[in-house]
Amino acid sequence: MKVLIVNTTERTGGAAIAANRLAKALRAEGVEVAAATRRRMWPFYAERLRIFLANRLSKHNLWLTDIACCGEDITRRREFQEADVVHLHWVNQGFLSLKDIGKILQSGKRIIWTMHDQWPYTAICHYAEDCTCHQTHCRHCPQLVHPGAKDLSYRIFEQKQKMWQQADITFVGCSRWMADEARKSALARGHRIVSIPNAIDHRIFHPMPKAEARAVLDLPNDKSIVLFICQKVTDERKGMRYLEEALKRLPDDIRLVRVGKGGDYEINDEQRMAAMYAAADVFVTPSLQDNLPNTIVEAMSCGTPCVGFHVGGIPEMIHHQRDGYVARYRDANDLAEGIRYVLAHPGLQQEAARYAHETYNESRVAQLYIKEYER
Repeated sequence: MKVLIVNTTERTGGAAIAANRLAKALRAEGVEVAAATRRRMWPFYAERLRIFLANRLSKHNLWLTDIACCGEDITRRREFQEADVVHLHWVNQGFLSLKDIGKILQSGKRIIWTMHDQWPYTAICHYAEDCTCHQTHCRHCPQLVHPGAKDLSYRIFEQKQKMWQQADITFVGCSRWMADEARKSALARGHRIVSIPNAIDHRIFHPMPKAEARAVLDLPNDKSIVLFICQKVTDERKGMRYLEEALKRLPDDIRLVRVGKGGDYEINDEQRMAAMYAAADVFVTPSLQDNLPNTIVEAMSCGTPCVGFHVGGIPEMIHHQRDGYVARYRDANDLAEGIRYVLAHPGLQQEAARYAHETYNESRVAQLYIKEYER
């Protein structure tokens, strides 16, 4: 069996990390895997320009939507033609246009689509938030500056619906929440929808002595360390302001360590990242929208309990007061209570590592996907 993993970027972003880990897990199970990523950048700029013009020269929400108007025809690539299964992941920002996706769907290949956000079953948005239009037909899109009955979201929804209805797609939610939301969508109706979590390499992400990890990173041993990680620290969707508010309610002997662009550290090496998780007493993910964050999987695999809001797939990953703490949504006080609870219960570390090893085991995840490939 030959599988083609399709993702916009090779290494950047959570979807790329998840896709790479899956490819590695599949190869370990004897599956032949190739990859297809973006080769050209002009479609990326062309699409941003189209959205900018559709919003009447406004940058508002410019990065929250994708219309797939430009892209690359990967069906001409040798690795596509040789593949038995085409496994789509995150294909936005000028990688695949709707026309390109249509060619893939009509190729006769087995199509699996792992949903790292909601775009595969909405018109143009990556996270619908409180909007439920995609359950019937997208229109009056709240993420457009000038929404209307037949706005950009309406037109893209029409195109997607026609193409999706003529195809046989297996949609995979990284979380049960994502799969459940897809089942409500008019676009995914009639397709097979399953839930399979992301995989983790436990040879890299595993518990290690805290003092040893802190020595590697030159972190103090006399403070409790709260860890926050995201690609861009200033991303409002990641909820940093709620964590800052929570920390004001906690003792001064707590140190916040932020990892990511604009933070205290920028780490690209997985071994060093694993040491960072192991060095922390608690990992906090105050995301306001999320699917199944790789960071929670990584932290728990290193034996670090997590605290996060009750949103998206996070309550599936953190078991309240058993291996972490699930705080009330957008509640900085409860987020502070969660951090306080984890710091007072060191026994949560062992349970977090045990759960992560059982649930996100590479071989288990690979076998679940292989069953879908072979259907």
